[in-house]
Amino acid sequence: MTHAYWNRNGLTRRGALAGLAATTALTALPRTARAQDVTLRWWSPQSAPLQVEAYNHQIATFQEANPGIKVVFETTSDEGYAAQLAAAFSSGEVPDVVTHLPSFSIHTYYASGLVEPMNDVIEAVGADDFYDGANDVYKAADGNFVATGIGNVAANMLWLRTDLMEEAGIDKQPTTWDELRAACQAMQKNGIYGAPLPYGRNSMTTRIFVGVMHQAGAQVFTPDLEVAIDSQETRDALEWYKSMRELCPPGATNYSWGEAITAFVSGATATGIYTGRVLGNVVAQNPPIADHITCKVYPTISPDVKPWTFNAFPSVFIPAQSRHIEEAKKFAIHLFEPEGMIKQLHAAPGHLLPVLKSINANPIYQDNPIIKKYPTEVDRMAAAAADGHNLGYETKAHRSNDRAGDVEGTLAISDMVQRVVLNDEDPNVVVGETAKIIEDVMKG
Repeated sequence: MTHAYWNRNGLTRRGALAGLAATTALTALPRTARAQDVTLRWWSPQSAPLQVEAYNHQIATFQEANPGIKVVFETTSDEGYAAQLAAAFSSGEVPDVVTHLPSFSIHTYYASGLVEPMNDVIEAVGADDFYDGANDVYKAADGNFVATGIGNVAANMLWLRTDLMEEAGIDKQPTTWDELRAACQAMQKNGIYGAPLPYGRNSMTTRIFVGVMHQAGAQVFTPDLEVAIDSQETRDALEWYKSMRELCPPGATNYSWGEAITAFVSGATATGIYTGRVLGNVVAQNPPIADHITCKVYPTISPDVKPWTFNAFPSVFIPAQSRHIEEAKKFAIHLFEPEGMIKQLHAAPGHLLPVLKSINANPIYQDNPIIKKYPTEVDRMAAAAADGHNLGYETKAHRSNDRAGDVEGTLAISDMVQRVVLNDEDPNVVVGETAKIIEDVMKG
């Protein structure tokens, strides 16, 4: 079924689509080829089978409403998208729409003139329908929005096996690192490890450890974007992370996203660290533990330190080199139509959480077996994600960091983890050298 929602200018989303070509922003753009000559390329690293099925539905309904415009979906990689996009930008053979990349990457591209502003897309979808502050993370220094959110994600929730906790005599969910370590020690037996923390040289280790730093009271940058990683709090974070290595499987040395989720879902670890994709995977792949899992915000070094959730703010953006800007914006708006958006969210319930109030309130969205089975966990993730941050948006006091994608791309933070934890190098030396690498990136 199709719904029309009012935006703050009184236009329906359907009406906005029909009138998009007449907006000031679009009339200033070069004319594209005739609709019957247009093929749009859509890139995303989110490509599980059920998600692709939902994307195909969105493509089919868009093509039906826009005869002559074809959309082709192409899979990218969570670890490899930066290189893929760099090659595309360099050659000029860019995708027309890109989704599910972290917000800070888009700021980096926008600062180099590679991304089209999305202000008119947000207005057409309905600016007031987005949750308060949902698009703040995409606002550039010039006032333009470099992208818009397609979902929220709480990437570093702590997942717990309540049955194993009970067997080990653990009567409360851990809220501090000491409590978590003690719980993992108590549950590590009979071939089950305590945790699946990543120690690989990759984006997961980088992002998870940025969270761990904040859970120690550290930060990578000051609010004015001076490098602040060289601190005692960072050393405390490294010390704790090193202490957890013996409680993780041997393969954690190379863990990234797939290995970390599989470790918990398969029952190999008593705790997990991941998004809500855990819920659907457990129900489908390991139903005997489905009634014995829950999640909470990840513990901190002490009760005095506030939890910090990594929200990548998965995005929708349009490369400025696209030859079909007008049609790409039409398709971007179409991605928020309720029927297709709900199918996309239901493809991984709890993994991506709604950014539109109307979607969250829609009874069709709420009528999902996973969401119904785990309402407490979904609510916890939604609250954590809404208050979440990332390397480009460390706290509400921080300026937006358009170099955050470049900083992550160096893998300097995951290298720091490997050097201290796996190679037993002096943390004082390693942290100082890591700060220098980041400073060089920030200087351009």
